Amino acid sequence: MKTICIFLAEGFEEVEALFPLDIMRRGGLNVKTVSVTGKSLVAGAHQVPVAADMLFEELKEEDVEMIVLPGGLPGATNLDAHAGLDKLIWSFAEAGKPLAAICAAPMVYGKRGLLKGKKATCYPGFDTYLEGAEYTGNMVEIADNFILGKGPGAASAFGFAILEKFAGAEKAQEVKSGMLMA
Repeated sequence: MKTICIFLAEGFEEVEALFPLDIMRRGGLNVKTVSVTGKSLVAGAHQVPVAADMLFEELKEEDVEMIVLPGGLPGATNLDAHAGLDKLIWSFAEAGKPLAAICAAPMVYGKRGLLKGKKATCYPGFDTYLEGAEYTGNMVEIADNFILGKGPGAASAFGFAILEKFAGAEKAQEVKSGMLMA
């Protein structure tokens, strides 16, 4: 079964990983957290320990449906430096498969030139890494196979954008209503 994977590195922004995870699971999507640290317990930027569903080393590329990168520091820079994740991102980009990132993490795609010619958003100040992209500053930006979020305040909109992509607008609205968000 194909899986949406949220990659966790030491120092990830907790709300940007867990709020979208919660939204997507409420919507019935198959979502797993994947540690890139070599251990299942990963500490977030605010020292909230999260037990990942699996380790990066256990991942099979053919099982991954979408790559989701939460921001936070040093989480985003740790994701950017992970060689295995880099290879996976390039494989997805070349195949036009879905990629998502929020806050500081869009820099991971931007530094690789993957956002050239696309509208993009990220945490203010990290737009300098969005090589060739048109920075909009919007809370969420959807461009081709990319879904990008601005920061912690965009975590719910980011999660709903991913849910809508895979489960449709009606399911996203149903989950919003159930969460008293609409």
